[in-house]
Amino acid sequence: MRGVEGPGRRRAREERGAAALEFALVVPFLLLLVFGIISFGFMLGFRQSLSQAATEGARAAAVQLDPSARTTDATAAVTDALAGVGVTCTSGVLFRDATAAGTCAVGTATACAGAPAHNCVTVTLTYRYAANPAVPSLPGVGAAMPDELTYAATVRVS
Repeated sequence: MRGVEGPGRRRAREERGAAALEFALVVPFLLLLVFGIISFGFMLGFRQSLSQAATEGARAAAVQLDPSARTTDATAAVTDALAGVGVTCTSGVLFRDATAAGTCAVGTATACAGAPAHNCVTVTLTYRYAANPAVPSLPGVGAAMPDELTYAATVRVS
């Protein structure tokens, strides 16, 4: 003898597959969110690498007493600092995978702001992130990323 079917069983049978459908509708948005978080994390790491490279270039310029070798040493320090992310600084241009991706400039010694008795050198790095992202972006994710990353470090030189 079969038992009488109650309203709870009937409702369960009518909702069979609803969770799978809801999951299928939500998964693309969750994946986009996760990929966006990962992409943003890579961009932040890359941004930190650029900041560190500008600082290293400025430090190299600060310890070089010969003004004619200052630019060469600073450029070499920038290239060394960016080696981990595959970027090089050559003749004032940042290259990533043999593609021009920005600029790197080592300024000449000029009077420091606030301390005109001393000379300062500024190392400036500008990277076009929208055209050369660290991670390929999905449609919609690139809108949250900056178009350009610019960092400058200034040091006092002798």
